[in-house]
Amino acid sequence: MHTTQLPDDALNHKAAHLIKNELLLFLKTHPTSVELGTKSREHFLYGVPMHWMNDWGTPCPLFVRQAQGAHFTCADNISYVDFCLGDTGAMFGHSPEPVARTLEQQARRGYTTMLPDMLAPQVGAALAEQFGMPCWQITTTATDANRFVLRWARAVTGRQKLLVFDGCYHGTVDDTMVDVEANRTVSRASLLGQNVDLGQYTVAVDFNDLAAVERELASGDYACLLTEPALTNCGMVPALPGFISSLRSLTQRYGTLLILDETHTISSGRGGWAKNHEVKPDFIVVGKPIAGGLPAAAYGFSGDMAAKMQAAKDLAPAGHSGIGTTLSGNMMTLAAIHATLTEVATPAAYSDMFKLADKLEDGLNIQLKRHGLPWCITRIGARIELQFCKSSPLNAREARATQNEVIENAIHLFLLNRGVLLTPFHNMMLVCPATSEDDINRLLVVFGECLDQLV
Repeated sequence: MHTTQLPDDALNHKAAHLIKNELLLFLKTHPTSVELGTKSREHFLYGVPMHWMNDWGTPCPLFVRQAQGAHFTCADNISYVDFCLGDTGAMFGHSPEPVARTLEQQARRGYTTMLPDMLAPQVGAALAEQFGMPCWQITTTATDANRFVLRWARAVTGRQKLLVFDGCYHGTVDDTMVDVEANRTVSRASLLGQNVDLGQYTVAVDFNDLAAVERELASGDYACLLTEPALTNCGMVPALPGFISSLRSLTQRYGTLLILDETHTISSGRGGWAKNHEVKPDFIVVGKPIAGGLPAAAYGFSGDMAAKMQAAKDLAPAGHSGIGTTLSGNMMTLAAIHATLTEVATPAAYSDMFKLADKLEDGLNIQLKRHGLPWCITRIGARIELQFCKSSPLNAREARATQNEVIENAIHLFLLNRGVLLTPFHNMMLVCPATSEDDINRLLVVFGECLDQLV
């Protein structure tokens, strides 16, 4: 049984005071971003091209001038060490040289034709080599990939229901935007414009609860179980040892397909969590960083599954399958994926990332111990998160209970104003191949200074 200990009222009070000072400091040091934010509001909702870009706790958006490697420069010419890395989109660094060079060359060959590029066989081979699945389809986003895999799963099995875990995140797929309230699966309260009861065909249970999974699957109603190898959106929740392999056994027993969404757990090792832990799902979804930061994702499956998918498609009436988009698998995307997988996401790159992640994890734990804080560091490969509990949570309910937005925002703003960027959602940090020891040391020093102010 995990117990959590939230910071006391005095710490919250100090954090709130710190936020006030940091907001004033941001406005003082970022006049160009303030001006750009005012101009952008004339044409963009909240002054940004996509409203999530406004969710950083800053008084106006932080506008970027240039991003390269593990660093970026904002509109006010302030340099930052970037540990957010586009929330995994730039997990292999900003504008990796092999990808930049490839895109420059491809730009003169063509962008999109809705026909397969000559590079397609090599891209398929690179995906198969890296992630261990022989057959693939390309999509524009991981959301698309998850949505399309759900369609395939229902088409292949003839079943309708979907099993997910409370606190899951699979992009903006309607079927998965659910929460558990009073032991019922309901549409997530934050979901805008939802007019269908998502609990009709989707059921959510607690992560790491095998008994709950089996109770549901035993009905024989489920087309698939969709999960990340670790929850990463409600606060990081690692799987208990053997949990994912047990899911594989249960799904096979009850004729349910297992889909592993590796969009965030690509950080766990080259080839993703499943390959490194020798678990073979029916489908694997990979997105965000596989094209060096360009919009791209893919889903992989076995040769036997490919035959079942093709049979379902061939038996269906002619017309739009609801799977795929016009720009899926375009020429630029294929070129970027090939360069990323063959020249950037290499074994050596992962080795370097893990060595520096070791240093970061150790340094953060030293700072927490020095300040006597009952917090923990949860890690999945090159992905690290600060959580306000003594040990990593077991499920979404425990993860939510540990969250403290005031202290999260205080830490985030303090570091941002001193040139260190964390992901604003739960103070998550990513280490990329371009990250240096100096970058790690800078984060640790500033984080220590922040805790000096709070404690």
